[in-house]
Amino acid sequence: MKQSEKASILVVDDDHGHRSMLETIVSGWGYSVETVDDGKKAVEMVEARPFDLILMDVRMATMDGIEALGKIKNYNPSIPVLIMTAYSSVESAVRALKAGAYDYLTKPLDFDKLKISVERALEHTRLKTENLALKEKLGIEASLNIIGKSRPMKELMDMVSMVAPSDATVLITGESGTGKELIARAIHRNSRRKDRPLVTVNCAALTETLLESELFGHEKGAFTGADRRREGRFMQANGGTIFLDEIGEMSLAMQAKLLRVIQEKEIQRVGSDSTLKVDVRIVAATNRDLKDDVAEGKFRQDLFYRLSVVVINLPPLRERPEDIPLLAQHFLDKYAKRHRKMVKGFTPSAMDMLVKHEWPGNVRELENAVERAVILLQGEYVTERELPISIPRQDMEYTDSIGSDSSQPEREEPQSLEEVERRTILRALKASRGNKSAAARRLGITRRTLYKKLEKYNIRDW
Repeated sequence: MKQSEKASILVVDDDHGHRSMLETIVSGWGYSVETVDDGKKAVEMVEARPFDLILMDVRMATMDGIEALGKIKNYNPSIPVLIMTAYSSVESAVRALKAGAYDYLTKPLDFDKLKISVERALEHTRLKTENLALKEKLGIEASLNIIGKSRPMKELMDMVSMVAPSDATVLITGESGTGKELIARAIHRNSRRKDRPLVTVNCAALTETLLESELFGHEKGAFTGADRRREGRFMQANGGTIFLDEIGEMSLAMQAKLLRVIQEKEIQRVGSDSTLKVDVRIVAATNRDLKDDVAEGKFRQDLFYRLSVVVINLPPLRERPEDIPLLAQHFLDKYAKRHRKMVKGFTPSAMDMLVKHEWPGNVRELENAVERAVILLQGEYVTERELPISIPRQDMEYTDSIGSDSSQPEREEPQSLEEVERRTILRALKASRGNKSAAARRLGITRRTLYKKLEKYNIRDW
């Protein structure tokens, strides 16, 4: 229950006057109240609809409060129950608490104490629910094996945590090298299908004929070289997940066949007239803009909508530079162990080089660069000499108050500070190929400051 929601309370008492009084008082505290006059009816109400708290008398005709408490706790142990009675005794209090009561109140009730007890019980339940949700989320995040502390990566992990337990079809988008297969594996590993296979198919690596056979299998003699029946990847993934990488490279004919599999949940081997039922979750990935491909007639619109039930976009590495040190250290530890090297870390200048590089090949390029550095390294720290990258030399120092434009010939007339700043921003955008985050880093200003300056100088072409 969220704090903003109106808590629902069930009052159970066979004394009509006392029950009506409690309904009036508890409703006045801002809660939604239902009432019944017997323990048996209380159990039936709990089984019929959810309640956040139950306030129940002990002595009732058909079923007393202690028996009803036991049945309610068996059905839903998370509901807090406050027991009240006019016959206070140590024995009855112990019985109630052993049966699972949250608190024990005596009649005539002290309504200030009752209010405090109700508030504590509801707060206890709320915190317990939030803690369980947090533990579950942290447990999922810990098993994702996704490295990053930037805001885009935190949002990504939140999305994966929510999507993974479902059976929804997922489309993962992003540039090459951003780790789309890693996300697919994280989704499968945290799904209800985790004990069944995850089967990966690279749709760009096979011709149309081979891809159909690879996905759906074939009968003996279906084509030249088919000397025996072969199970396809969909059947191998039955009960599990199939990851279709580079889905945008699939031909229109194969797209139609894949659409039928999604719709009918059945496949047909090449060379067979019969169909086979399959239960497979589909996770697809692409580095293309499928919306553009749909508009150009290169990708089926109906298949696009079937695949993009949930879309997860992986940000390029250049848009999350704060993750580079974490990733670099992770890869350093990985390859130092693999190549049996005693490596302590990166020199400051080497790390500065890593952070400033734009990484057009994304995480894959960073991983390859670190592995190469480990192989070439002869000391304990990776230096810039071992890194196969170069950072473009800044031809001027960028600050918030940008100085003179040294690239202009001396013969030109002096320019205003605003014009110098405008030209400098344009050069940074050009050097960054229009990427505003990278341009802001080159300029030594925040992205927000850059956007203000773009607006100030009416720069709209980037």
